[in-house]
Amino acid sequence: MTTMIEARSEAAIENARPVDLKFEVTAIPVSDVDRAKRFYSSLGWRLDADFIVGDAFRGVQFTPPGSPASIHFGKGVTPAAPGSASGLFLVISDIDAARAELVSRGVDVSEIFHVAGPGHPPVPGPDPEQRSYHTYATFKDPDGNTWLLQEITTRFPGRIDSNTTSFASASDLANAMRRASAAHGEHEKRNGGQRDENWPGWYAEHMVAEQAGKPLPW
Repeated sequence: MTTMIEARSEAAIENARPVDLKFEVTAIPVSDVDRAKRFYSSLGWRLDADFIVGDAFRGVQFTPPGSPASIHFGKGVTPAAPGSASGLFLVISDIDAARAELVSRGVDVSEIFHVAGPGHPPVPGPDPEQRSYHTYATFKDPDGNTWLLQEITTRFPGRIDSNTTSFASASDLANAMRRASAAHGEHEKRNGGQRDENWPGWYAEHMVAEQAGKPLPW
């Protein structure tokens, strides 16, 4: 029998706004950290960090261009077997252009294929109806971790494209401005302490590049 207190608690949970949970990092297992670092650097992904803690841990983080999420790999990062990661989606709007760029960087990318729907076998070539979510290509890193390019030009209802929505909240925007302010201070120091009158433009460039996963204007 449900008590009045329990009923009120359930109602409060149902009416409460969910706490923001931003998926930002996934760990991938590699056997040779430096080899993996060279590979992901060759893709043009941004190197965010490479830090070592004693002999037991090394963490490397890369962010793909335009992505709000990053990858971690290194020593002591994950117990998974090297090369066992799969189903790593890279969403792109033009699969031909994305595949061509990867090939130009020396990556062995599969031919483009499509699927009619969940559970259907892959069919060579792009989706004949040019539907979003149906056209793919794959490639692997040196350890065999598998990445999937997925062409999406129109999102499912309710999905937010980070390229069209700048910041999820005022707090996110304020934090981005604080990071830009600190970085701009270092920028002015490197220029002999000379005041940068175009600081609003520098802030904007820093914030847009940071969110897009592109090189920051250091």
